[in-house]
Amino acid sequence: MHIAVDIGASSGRLVSGEMKDGKLLIQEIHRFANGYQKQGDHHCWDIDHLEEQILRGLEIAKQQGITSCTLGIDTWAVDYVLLGKDGERLRDVIAYRDSRTDGVMEQVWEKVSKSEIYRKTGVQYQSFNTIYQLFTESEELIQKTDTILLVPDYLHYRLTGKKVMEATNASTMQLMNPLTKDFNADLLALTGFHSKQFAPLIEAGTIIGELDESLKKQCDLPVCTVIAVGSHDTASAIAGVPASGSKWAYLSSGTWSLIGTERENPILEDSSLEKNFTNEWGINNTYRYLKNIIGMWVIQEIRRVYPVDYNFGEMVEAAKQTNLKQVASIDLNDARFLKPHNMIEELQDYCRETDQSVPADIGELSLTVFHNLAIAYSEALKELEVLTGESIQTLHIVGGGSQNAVLNQLTADYSGLQIVAGPTEATALGNLIVQMIAAGELESLDAGRQLIRKSFPVEIFTPSSRNKIKKNRRTVHDSKS
Repeated sequence: MHIAVDIGASSGRLVSGEMKDGKLLIQEIHRFANGYQKQGDHHCWDIDHLEEQILRGLEIAKQQGITSCTLGIDTWAVDYVLLGKDGERLRDVIAYRDSRTDGVMEQVWEKVSKSEIYRKTGVQYQSFNTIYQLFTESEELIQKTDTILLVPDYLHYRLTGKKVMEATNASTMQLMNPLTKDFNADLLALTGFHSKQFAPLIEAGTIIGELDESLKKQCDLPVCTVIAVGSHDTASAIAGVPASGSKWAYLSSGTWSLIGTERENPILEDSSLEKNFTNEWGINNTYRYLKNIIGMWVIQEIRRVYPVDYNFGEMVEAAKQTNLKQVASIDLNDARFLKPHNMIEELQDYCRETDQSVPADIGELSLTVFHNLAIAYSEALKELEVLTGESIQTLHIVGGGSQNAVLNQLTADYSGLQIVAGPTEATALGNLIVQMIAAGELESLDAGRQLIRKSFPVEIFTPSSRNKIKKNRRTVHDSKS
């Protein structure tokens, strides 16, 4: 039996997986809430809660009859934990949406240019990248730090006592050379930290170790071997894409939308920088060449502040029933949508400032977002073809957003591509198949993807023109923001 621990920004779960009759069967064991809260001056994750819930999930697994298993952990990227010489945390784990990195990117660019940083790392610019977070740390805290662990690596450490840094997540820090997989000394020096403060780098598929004996005394747990999977959840999601052959791209659709291709080599030219594509490390020494688009975060925030409680399915249905003659053109990647106080007001203000029709009810708001996401996806796919020199025929959409039939059809319409939607559980599935490869049950990533194709249904969407709505051809530069 194998157990995937898959933790996102708003929730986490433990999912078991096993091979039966040539198919992969999965079952959710335990689900729990996650989120950041204001602690003093910063927004922080409750990392102790995550550890407790992993152990609680393993206890439930034992109660369900799972006496022996492997376990892999994936989470979001860039955030980290600072440990002192005694192995204990030096402070709370600050969340990437915290305001401490506001304006920091520009400070770093004064010391090293954007293009030079991109050539050195291949990683796209996000104001919350680890390099900018580390840049804000005090000299006192730097001196006290013995070890830096990214969030999933810290959870590995708490379970096994082993300090390691898994590669797919390490690559997101904007500190690593994409060719040598070493730290770039010049960039690391900007932060004040040094390479010896980071745990040793390991690849996905590496066996980390058994559960610590102290945990076995505290809890009734299965015999469990912890394996490093693609600990960045996007790496696991892409491993779980049920693709075959070539000429395909992926869209991991959740809070963020990650759209790209799987490559053998990075692309480090200025043209790639200009379009803000990133070269993160994938499974089996591949590169996740992708673009980060804001994704379902906008819909989540609309739902949070809307005065009537709608679930996501109801928002999709409301969008489907809405008749708009013209949809506002909105650059959802504008920084103003990253963490607004009220997403609905922010969207409506944007439309007023750019002299566009203002969406009012839940259907209009949802449909406006879906159209603009689909347009952003289609534009990113065209950029991807130009930058890679390779044509794309199929887009695989995986993750929770793959259930959005309205957005899937709009994406097919605007891109002109066949859309293969599903499975929704791609991240957990990618996590599980890496464990199965490490355990010798599967020969390769291709074999794992073939197993997923056999085991889980997908839905196909083909392009049409009936859903396209005339939109105002405006850009972010038209905004008065």
